[in-house]
Amino acid sequence: MLIEQPPKIFRMLIPGGEFRIPSREERRVYLTFDDGPIPEVTPWILDVLDSYDIKATFFMVGDNVRKYPEIYEEVRRRGHRVGNHTMHHIQGAHTTTRGYLRDVEEANRLIGSDLFRPPHGWLRPRQSKLLSRRYRIIMYDLVTRDYSKRINAAQVVENVKRYTRPGSIIVFHDSLKSRDKLETALRESIEWLRGEGYSFELL
Repeated sequence: MLIEQPPKIFRMLIPGGEFRIPSREERRVYLTFDDGPIPEVTPWILDVLDSYDIKATFFMVGDNVRKYPEIYEEVRRRGHRVGNHTMHHIQGAHTTTRGYLRDVEEANRLIGSDLFRPPHGWLRPRQSKLLSRRYRIIMYDLVTRDYSKRINAAQVVENVKRYTRPGSIIVFHDSLKSRDKLETALRESIEWLRGEGYSFELL
């Protein structure tokens, strides 16, 4: 559970970070995808989302946008939001604040978004403070763990069923590590969420 749904004490370590957006009136969730865009996975995800008329937010690695600008443009053309996920998918804990901010800004020149999500879900307090002056720091309420070799597609769906609650920001990945599980888990998760009365909103 410490990975799938981060505890309150962890959330306190990222001041200004948005982990959940609860609403008293509606059962809403926010689908997000990290680490793309890549040609092997992102276009397929876009087609799945189109088939359900769902919009999502894609937190993109700047170097992938550099390599595949046409996919970046297609994500935006289809009405989804994009966010900054650093240029080189670096961890804040392993990088100086100056170097980290430089990497984020390099990505921003390609992505152009006011949304930011730190790779691996971790920032140093000073990095968080400085980035929050320019970006909405979007964290997560549920990590599906679709990237993990230790679980299968059914377990990804089970994570969605177990940890989703109104206002959850849900993380999937448009990455090669996730592709085999997403082929079934994404549709099954969407259908379960719809069956439970959830609507899908953009950040």
